[in-house]
Amino acid sequence: MKKILITGGSGLIGTILNNHLMVNYEVHNLDINKPKNKDHNIFIGNMNKYQDVLESSKDANIIIHLGAAVQMDSDWKLVFNNNIESTKNVYEAAKNNNVKKVIFASSNHAVGLFENDSPYKEIVRGEYRDLDPNKIKKIDENVPVRPDSFYGVSKAFGEAIGRYYYETYKIQSINLRIGTVQKIDSPKSSIRHYATWLSHKDIAQLVEKSIIHDLEFEIFYGVSNNKWRFWDIKNSYNKISYEPVENAENYR
Repeated sequence: MKKILITGGSGLIGTILNNHLMVNYEVHNLDINKPKNKDHNIFIGNMNKYQDVLESSKDANIIIHLGAAVQMDSDWKLVFNNNIESTKNVYEAAKNNNVKKVIFASSNHAVGLFENDSPYKEIVRGEYRDLDPNKIKKIDENVPVRPDSFYGVSKAFGEAIGRYYYETYKIQSINLRIGTVQKIDSPKSSIRHYATWLSHKDIAQLVEKSIIHDLEFEIFYGVSNNKWRFWDIKNSYNKISYEPVENAENYR
């Protein structure tokens, strides 16, 4: 069985992935918190400390890097320590432990300022009048980064350092621009989520297919097959056969 290290495995997405992947993989976690599920293997440590990341990723085939300050309004110091420094630690540990692949939890907020533009700003407000969802120009992996916060900046940094470690050290770097994952698996808490929602089933599928396939440097959007989604998932469909099964419209 392949050994997978998940940073931040006690969080929401980490818990979803642990429960899904532990059937077919040897899953370990690096976290400062103990997981609620006692079946989850845990290395209590700090991803901001390089030695903790190095030790916990020994013999791993893949690192899934989820650990981060996740609030969009996080200040620079918090973002620097928990998102930027930690991501550098992950890639450096991957290099020194000969880990072949890093799957990085990037974010839609790396390109969040597109939501200041039409038609995206209307969609996130639920103003669908005169809009055809089939004719919306989708935001794809080739657009310039447009972070909407220090948090978004940190995710753009993670993608950039992943490119560096791929081109320099040939570590496969898969960057998932994750949409909205909710503890209660539904988009109902915000009108914006009818465009941006990513279900538990679909995040699990996206990550597992990123594990299975041999890749290089990739950017994939993490979003369910929502009627009003404005992120392009053709790249993940073509590269890893990602086919989301949920549509937020079914919950409206």
